Amino acid sequence: MTQIDQTKKTVKITKPSYLYAIVSITLVLFMLGLLGVILLEANKLSSYFKENIVVTLILSDKIEAGELDSLTTQLSKQVYLKKMEYTSKEDAVKKFAQQTHEDVADILGYNPLFASIDLNLNAKYTHPDSLRNIKKSFATTRIVKEVFYQDSLVEVIDSNTNKISFFLLILSVIFTLIAFALIDNTVKLAMYSNRFLIKSMQLVGATRWFIAGPFITQSFYNGITSGLLASVLLASLLIFAQQNIPELGVLHEAGKFVLLCIVVILAGIAISWWSTRRSVVKYLQTQLDELY
Repeated sequence: MTQIDQTKKTVKITKPSYLYAIVSITLVLFMLGLLGVILLEANKLSSYFKENIVVTLILSDKIEAGELDSLTTQLSKQVYLKKMEYTSKEDAVKKFAQQTHEDVADILGYNPLFASIDLNLNAKYTHPDSLRNIKKSFATTRIVKEVFYQDSLVEVIDSNTNKISFFLLILSVIFTLIAFALIDNTVKLAMYSNRFLIKSMQLVGATRWFIAGPFITQSFYNGITSGLLASVLLASLLIFAQQNIPELGVLHEAGKFVLLCIVVILAGIAISWWSTRRSVVKYLQTQLDELY
């Protein structure tokens, strides 16, 4: 058999190994990307809940001209404010009637409800200590009769957010290490079938770069292909999830997802390149008798 025939035979043997490596790396990167999506969505979900905490300013009935405008102008300049909504005494009665189907003003003969301003804060200002400081800042404001928010709800959200964040951080580290090990072993398995080809090229005098170059180039393409396939799978899964659960659209951010896909592709390239290079160097340093 000629050397050309042997080379063709070698190429035919190694192609399935690369296909297996691409499929395996794609699945591992998909799972790693899915964990990334969960981390992003969990952070967004946490912010969503925090920003829906309402701080209500109960206003005094004795408001002088311009005081309300002055207060709302002051609030609009605060860095912690995300949104505010003013409710007059008349609107408060209407809302109460819609909720209870009773007109309290007709029953009592006067309107006992107060005007109010509902504040939604930016997520990073919803920590219990921040809310207490915000509440104290209105202590000297004459027209603010009382500041109200659900203390227990704030404590529960803050506590659970910290626990979930810590758990996801640990899970991310563990899963990243597992993903790295799985991809590394997959690449090693793919390179194992080429060990004799690597050693043969070394024995006939080929340089290390000449031997490693094609394999490293192939690992680069394998990493890109696997990363792209994993990204397509992630995008398909998200589209399917949003079609069946439309509420998830509130959490999804296209920019962050694109960044995540780039990270997945770069991770596939980096790990594939590193594992391939290590395997080639290993077989170059291995004695011929030890390859059997």
